Amino acid sequence: MRLVSAAFLAALAVGANPAAADPQCRVIDVDFQPSDRLQIVAWLEDASGNYVDTLFITDAVGRRGIGNRPGRYDFNSGPRWPYGRRTTTFPIWSHKHGLTFPTLQFRNRDDSNLSHPFNQSSSEAFFCRPLAPNEPGWDTATCSSPIFTDKGALDSTVPSRYPPREDIAMVQGIDDPGVATFDDLNPFDTVSQATPAADLPFTVSWPMPGDLPAGDYVLMVEVAKEFDHNTTYSVTARPAPEGIPWSQYGLPYRGQPSVVYRLPVTVGSTTATASTMTYAGYGDPDGMDGNLRSPDLSITSDVPGSGAGRLLVRTDGTAMFRLRATARPEDDSIAPGAATELAAADTQPTAVTLSFVAPGDDGGANPVAGYEVRYRAIEPIDESNFATSSPISTSIEVDEPGQVQLFDVTGLLPETTYYVAVRAYDECRNYGPLAITHFTTPERPIGEVDACFVATAAYGTLLANEVSHLRQFRDGVLRRSVLGELFVETYYTVGPAFSTVVAHSDPLRQAARDGLAPLVSVVRGLKYEE
Repeated sequence: MRLVSAAFLAALAVGANPAAADPQCRVIDVDFQPSDRLQIVAWLEDASGNYVDTLFITDAVGRRGIGNRPGRYDFNSGPRWPYGRRTTTFPIWSHKHGLTFPTLQFRNRDDSNLSHPFNQSSSEAFFCRPLAPNEPGWDTATCSSPIFTDKGALDSTVPSRYPPREDIAMVQGIDDPGVATFDDLNPFDTVSQATPAADLPFTVSWPMPGDLPAGDYVLMVEVAKEFDHNTTYSVTARPAPEGIPWSQYGLPYRGQPSVVYRLPVTVGSTTATASTMTYAGYGDPDGMDGNLRSPDLSITSDVPGSGAGRLLVRTDGTAMFRLRATARPEDDSIAPGAATELAAADTQPTAVTLSFVAPGDDGGANPVAGYEVRYRAIEPIDESNFATSSPISTSIEVDEPGQVQLFDVTGLLPETTYYVAVRAYDECRNYGPLAITHFTTPERPIGEVDACFVATAAYGTLLANEVSHLRQFRDGVLRRSVLGELFVETYYTVGPAFSTVVAHSDPLRQAARDGLAPLVSVVRGLKYEE
């Protein structure tokens, strides 16, 4: 079995090469219209059902590693949730590709706890802290402040079929040394893309590696969705885990399992198109095996966006389909030009709108096939690290050469410098030069501070073990007496303003941790009556 062929990896790395050595290529276009909040993977099998290549995988699994991260698989979930091995996401694909990886464990091996020691947790550039459903960030899916998470330690004695996250760098003295190997372990980052926008037509154009022969293949697309409950896969049937700390955060996510669409496609010297309206089956609800289960009444089939309807119905004017594949030959020997005048048009604390002037293809006369846009926090972006940088979460609709194009980058952190690079590509995945810019997000609005005030500001996250012990002391001791309750109310009066100052100063954060350390040491071993 092969994973991503050498020819395909070479084609994806063409950025420094103005055009491919062979101007001819075979392209498979995969067309569908996703509903909201999907995870999607597409791969190719031969006519006998043997795995060939992964064409496309959404960023959460391919780069963010949600299938292999610390924490039990049935942890609750929520917006940009940081922990829990989501092994139920793509059980069919994960058993087909034939690879295994070491499983990530929490450093302290406390698999059922969302709270972890500060000295084992490094800054987090993507995920938010776990949220309760009644918090403002639940609806906006934004992080109110930077957090720290335990990136985990690799356990080679426990195999996983999912890669670890690839979007982080090891922090010396904090992270486990194995974090430095995540990049090398993950082979799917080159085919990872941001989750397609909901309710809009989407196309994946995949140039076949030159060493793959023409012939009959099968396109497989597996689609997963959190919170996709129905009467069979309900919250009652698949509830949140009981008896664990911080169970009030997030909601049970384990609804209907992944569904799979299957489409035979012929690759040859002429254009061939195939489509389907039906799903082929579904994966194991617990992610334990790779067996494709036949369609049945447990899967919703009559609600757009749910179950078998996660890929919405489209029409090309002649026929309706949920999934369509077009295999075609392509002749393209000239790479696109570079995007120009790339700049931030509007910068907010957690988002930015950027603009650039569209380049042309084939010498400037024609529109390009698409754009690849990636960004990095703090560290400059260039040709050497572009492929390992984060892709944006929205697609860019291609316009004519010379037109101004706008796109948004969301989910950013306040007061952080970001570098963004754009490159255009054509049908054969010849890439144009990078266009690069940078910007700094402004500070968050006054008063937007996490609820634990000084302790949270000092330790960077509400879920640090130290903050957890202090909260237990507050609820188990202070709030059981009049004087203690008076102290708590006074703290809530002055705490927010003081914590805002602490959160913006590393020296003050360290001083606050030093000041809290004796109290944390005392309360750590206390037992509280119910």
